[in-house]
Amino acid sequence: MPNAVVINRFGGPEVLELVDRPLPELGPGHVRVRVKAAGIQPVDTYIRRGMAPRGLTLEFPITLGNEYAGIVEACAGDVVDVSPGDEVLGFQPLSCQAEEAVVSASQLVAKPPEMPWEIAGSLSASGQTAHVAMEFLGVGEGDTLLIHAAAGGVGTMAVQLARELGATVIGTASERNHEHLRSLGAIPVTYGEGLVERVREVAPGGVTAVFDAAGGERTLLDSIELCPDLPRIGTIAAGEEAERLGVRRIVGPRSAARLAELVELWREGGLVVSVSRTFHLDEAAEAHRLVEARHLTGKLVFVND
Repeated sequence: MPNAVVINRFGGPEVLELVDRPLPELGPGHVRVRVKAAGIQPVDTYIRRGMAPRGLTLEFPITLGNEYAGIVEACAGDVVDVSPGDEVLGFQPLSCQAEEAVVSASQLVAKPPEMPWEIAGSLSASGQTAHVAMEFLGVGEGDTLLIHAAAGGVGTMAVQLARELGATVIGTASERNHEHLRSLGAIPVTYGEGLVERVREVAPGGVTAVFDAAGGERTLLDSIELCPDLPRIGTIAAGEEAERLGVRRIVGPRSAARLAELVELWREGGLVVSVSRTFHLDEAAEAHRLVEARHLTGKLVFVND
């Protein structure tokens, strides 16, 4: 049986286990994939602590991971557009951080031969989240968009997509990540006390939209002060605070079409996927500790030999 990163109880990184996991039957519309790379998301740490995203029911044992890249090994009889041996990337909740996974054929796309595995395995979740956010906020030509946690996995995608749409982008990050944000076309500012004044210095014309990937009441209060147009403030990282303050939570459908658009943008050179570090599956606890430290540049990724 193939190995997988699972939890059998909620808690800290120490509850993560690498175990032999039986794969589900290959049902209609599904394929079995030998996973070459699987991205690590903040949501993995939330699930580990017992916080289920909307629409997901958590039942032990829980396999973590919702994005992957790999090689198709077998297909259900009704799958016609995918064949064994195809290199693919895609998304599937609670199944991807493993040596093998059974995934929906409707939620994958072809991997370009020139795309490295670690990039393919970490594109879907952050890329689609950022893509949905830009649609949700209606970002376009002439906008000045403030992105909180702009140097993280979702943030770096959002910076690039917003620039592609013609917006001016201001990104909050620690000072050590400022040069990275400049390289992506963003104006960096340091987060923390005095943020409102620092943003106003670099955007004297004001901020027209805000995308929050950091969370926290202070972040939202600063966002509202800078952009009183509440429908144009959206968060993926705040819960009760967002509802209480009237800030919209960003949710939206992922799709193979959306993922294919991101892959094509990468092929054209319009999207850089930043991978901070790679891990083997047996290093899951260390990876979670780094994610929770919240000072990453880009993505962490599991890779299988």
